[in-house]
Amino acid sequence: MRVETQQLKAFLVDANLVTDEQFEECIREAAKTKRRVDDVLIDHKHIDHEQLLKMKAYILGIPFVNLERDIIPIEVLSLIPEQIARANNIVAFRRTADSLEVAMIDPEDLRIIEFIKKTTGLIVLPRLTNVAGIKNAILQYQKTLEAEVGDLVGGPGKISLEEEAGVKMVRESDNVPVPGESGDLKKAAEEVPVIRIVDTLIKHAVLEGASDIHIEPTEKEVIVRYRVDGILHDAMTLPRAAAAGIVARIKVLSNLKLDECRLPQDGRFKVEGDDWRYSLRVSTLPIFNGEKIVMRLLSESAKAYSLEKLGFYGDGLERINKSLQKTSGMILMTGPTGSGKTTTLYSMMDILNEPGVNISTVEDPIEYQMPRINQTQVNAKIGLTFASGLRTLLRQDPDIIMVGEIRDNETAALAINASLTGHLVLSTLHTNSAGGAIPRLIDMKAEPFLIASTIDIIIAQRLIRCLGEEKEEYHLKEADIDHLKHYCDTDKILSIMKKENIVPAKSTWKTIPFWRPKPVKDCLDGYRGRVGIHEVLPASSKIKDLIVKSATADAVQDAAREEGMITMFEDGFIKAAQGLTSIEEVLRVVTE
Repeated sequence: MRVETQQLKAFLVDANLVTDEQFEECIREAAKTKRRVDDVLIDHKHIDHEQLLKMKAYILGIPFVNLERDIIPIEVLSLIPEQIARANNIVAFRRTADSLEVAMIDPEDLRIIEFIKKTTGLIVLPRLTNVAGIKNAILQYQKTLEAEVGDLVGGPGKISLEEEAGVKMVRESDNVPVPGESGDLKKAAEEVPVIRIVDTLIKHAVLEGASDIHIEPTEKEVIVRYRVDGILHDAMTLPRAAAAGIVARIKVLSNLKLDECRLPQDGRFKVEGDDWRYSLRVSTLPIFNGEKIVMRLLSESAKAYSLEKLGFYGDGLERINKSLQKTSGMILMTGPTGSGKTTTLYSMMDILNEPGVNISTVEDPIEYQMPRINQTQVNAKIGLTFASGLRTLLRQDPDIIMVGEIRDNETAALAINASLTGHLVLSTLHTNSAGGAIPRLIDMKAEPFLIASTIDIIIAQRLIRCLGEEKEEYHLKEADIDHLKHYCDTDKILSIMKKENIVPAKSTWKTIPFWRPKPVKDCLDGYRGRVGIHEVLPASSKIKDLIVKSATADAVQDAAREEGMITMFEDGFIKAAQGLTSIEEVLRVVTE
């Protein structure tokens, strides 16, 4: 059961989804880049992934099913073990007396179909589905967090969660003793229910795509919260009596002092599942009712995103690519904590990461490990600061240097000196706008004429939530348009959207469709995932003149806008017009 390329071409052309010339061009590109024709067709936006799946299903005579919103009976779902379902992208969703309907990404996989037929003793009827449908079905193997932890709090469970969920915990150092540990605390940390509760909290955080886990003791209970897409959500509450054991368990995993509860501590450990690996950064903080713990989840299997995936496009993307081609100078990312600055820098390093260059970094912490890049972790306790690490890196024959953050005068001076002496330097600053980076560097005693000589481009960034697949369309009214004029140049945005072919040439604000979130069962607030909004400020001659004169952030920002820079709000508004997000979400992020 295979759809031949020419067969697919005939059906797509006949359905007016693609022209003969477009398909032949995709075939040539696929051969040149050694990719599948399907992927090239989707990349060129001739057809989307679901349309292509439905067309293949039609050609093969296999029904297409959409399981994105379906609840599958557990007795049917469990006919295929979870590990088999995950590894082969196949789930059982409907059963009769002698047959089993299975949804697959690849219905041509006869090997797995035959395997399921033998293990179930049923006639297997393959159906084609999409990735989102498979993910929704696989998530249903898991109990809800409340149900799973509720069973454990009620008493010792019948099976170990480490066996049930395939979760493996790795201490920071299993051979190093914990100084001054208390026998009672150590005993509490090793109790089976406590181990299972911690494992379960982490497992569900991974499944929900959380970036942080907050464990907060109060007078009467312990509140667990997950940060998903930048927003904190209550996950569940636990009895107050569970607090000591949970804190002790996490301290044991992180190699922290068990009996130290008056001072903050930092540590880390790793957690592994069947198809994921995470490093957890742990921070403890004494509060009135005990110790609060925050764990940051960092995927060790994550790959760098392309700049396009991060939300860059048009002139801004072109300017960044030009800056990355230079062999010296400085590229700065600005924005508050959690705005994705480091992720963007990693994406840039991924572009620059070639055998012919030496890339070295000084970071605090190392969030993602990258092959062929020399990454150094700051450790202030032993004197390894950003400044001392950067000073050493300059003796390591680097071509490109990434400094996790410019925090002080010495680091600023060294970074500027490195870019002056033939190195490309990438770094971050905590400022609210791209223009704000200039006075911030001057505050760090950097000479304005040296800043003007080294800065090549400054990028400000925020993260906004993307709308889910279910969304509600509406059009702006006159009052809405007048309100937006307080935040941006609406005429400029409309002109940009027409230039980028985002909207038709004759569009007006009243004819452009916008969208609001539509909450559904598995997406309660109507949002899923995040994308960046940016302002890209290149150091033009006019901007450099202002830098030399120690101009204010507003003066630099205004000059950049006159030269065509799109502000973060304008960029967000354009993404709202594209249906990626809502105007309300853009206002929330930019004005907070």
